[in-house]
Amino acid sequence: MNKKTFGTLEFKKIKDKIKEYTASDLGKKLVDDLSPITDLNGIKNLLNLTTEARSILGKSPHIPLLGLHDIEDQIRKIEKGGILYPDDLAKVSSFLRGCSKMKKFMINQDYTGPTLSSYRYSITEFQDIEAEIESSIEGSRVSSKASSQLSRIRKKIDLTEVKIEQKLQAILNSSNYKKYIQDFFVSKRNGRYVIPVKVSYKNQIDGSVIDSSATGSTVFIEPSSITKMTNELSLLKAQEESEEYQILATISGYIGLHLKEIKLNLEVMAEYDFIFAKGKYSNSINGVEAVVNNKDFIKIIKGRHPLLEEDATPLDFKIGKDYRTLVITGPNTGGKTVALKTIGLLTLMTQSGLHIPAKKGTEISIFEKILVDIGDQQSIEQSLSTFSGHIKNIIEIINKTKYSTLILLDEVGTGTDPSEGAGLAASILEELYRRGGITVATTHYGEIKDFAEQHNGFENGCMEFDATTLKPLYRLLMGRAGKSNALWIAERLGMSNRVLDKARDYINTRNSIGQDKIKYKIDKVDIKLPQKKENDKRESLKNSQTIEFVQGDSVYIGNSDNKGIVYKTEDDNGYYIVFRKEQFEKIHKKRLRLHLSKDDLYPSGYDLDIIFFPYEKRKLKHDLDRGAIRDVREYRERVKEAKNE
Repeated sequence: MNKKTFGTLEFKKIKDKIKEYTASDLGKKLVDDLSPITDLNGIKNLLNLTTEARSILGKSPHIPLLGLHDIEDQIRKIEKGGILYPDDLAKVSSFLRGCSKMKKFMINQDYTGPTLSSYRYSITEFQDIEAEIESSIEGSRVSSKASSQLSRIRKKIDLTEVKIEQKLQAILNSSNYKKYIQDFFVSKRNGRYVIPVKVSYKNQIDGSVIDSSATGSTVFIEPSSITKMTNELSLLKAQEESEEYQILATISGYIGLHLKEIKLNLEVMAEYDFIFAKGKYSNSINGVEAVVNNKDFIKIIKGRHPLLEEDATPLDFKIGKDYRTLVITGPNTGGKTVALKTIGLLTLMTQSGLHIPAKKGTEISIFEKILVDIGDQQSIEQSLSTFSGHIKNIIEIINKTKYSTLILLDEVGTGTDPSEGAGLAASILEELYRRGGITVATTHYGEIKDFAEQHNGFENGCMEFDATTLKPLYRLLMGRAGKSNALWIAERLGMSNRVLDKARDYINTRNSIGQDKIKYKIDKVDIKLPQKKENDKRESLKNSQTIEFVQGDSVYIGNSDNKGIVYKTEDDNGYYIVFRKEQFEKIHKKRLRLHLSKDDLYPSGYDLDIIFFPYEKRKLKHDLDRGAIRDVREYRERVKEAKNE
């Protein structure tokens, strides 16, 4: 898979649709990371989870995921030795409460979704932490109920603030100070209580100027009569802050003791959000779980493009058993390109563990690669640069094609002289077939239809056209080549018989010449599928744990897509030595799956030491083998040099 394939087939739009059904950023992150995999058993497991999610939703549509918070930032704070403040703790509490609700909900889903339900065993409940946060945090501040000391301090703060305000209010209400006061209310500046005084009278009030207005007409003075109480208030505030810190630090420390379990909760809840989003999306498209195989066989029954309206004409399509190349013909805007994109997108979705909009019985093959050349072919003129771009892309596609490759080509060979384009298109399709790919190609060229008819492994298809209304029906007919509708349409629209007859003469003359050339080519070409190599049996055992790997095999490690190269074969205890990330690791055979065999990766006689050792170490081994190292001292020096390399 590559970015071009994802972009052309609009896979991101599918992910955007799924994200609409997530309840949290946790689920959205997993949707962003969603991509097709190639492990058959892994895909079956993912599809089963989506099926279970949809079954649970059918029984209980309200999954307790609302209010779920992503607390990764809070976890990082604690890991760095920081403390969580009230807003942080409120998020943690909400998350833990959500975990408890989800665990209780999934207890009753053992029958409907046994695999999904089993995830609950990885969730740890923390009712004591929830209770502690609930009793200690009130809104966005530490509650006075969090400790008796904090409660006493805050009562003193309230009493001191009342005394200060009473003292200031007395000054504002005094007739002695009336003409000095700018505004008759108590204010606060820089954390201290003040009264607003006209600047011209600032020396008439005994106290300290704390601040002034933007215009400079008012100064804010703290009267000397409250300075002592204000200092007492500042001390109480400091004591309050210290006590709050101790409370927050204690709760944060307790959370820190259980970070491992909480992080596992985070992973499980993210998976739940993600999987149920896939289930909800399946509901929205009336999706089904496709049957999956690794035999290059596709059978789509009433499949729809998931980004089109539901009234779009469904697609019936089959490839991979009696033929491996399908050539689709039909009118412009007849749905050929949509058919290609539907095939590709439904395959990507299936390999990502998603349900697809189709009927039950639909079967999708798992492909290592999906390669596409689909562009805007509707313009009247195509520039040389556009044609060159297509050819460069097709060259790359040919070079990457082998078994387990799906190729989708739109208007193959167009953009140049028709006679050359038809020949080029035929040779491209032939080469892709030789390499073992599954190819679906659209074309306007009649010669390609004839080419497909006369070759085993090729088949024609066409987009149906309504001759009465002159409109495309967007329906793919398998096993039939499309007819040219240009003359029919011209006649229906009133073109004169003289022009039409002359056109038929030109067409017949061109076809008689062109078909001789094409027939000559067909008679001379014997298209055969590539012979499967001896290692094909090993290819079919990629998911098996009984396969014996050889030095040079590329292998998957564990259930991920992480890869390594086999260096030493199996020992008596079932362990292999695998070269991974510039290091040799000892890994048991049960954790290894074949990715690519040595024969697929390297030419015959290839020196595998080039992979495992730098030049100096290889040279040392070579010199030792041919006797170029004469004594022990020289050998030790050379070994030392090689190690330094």
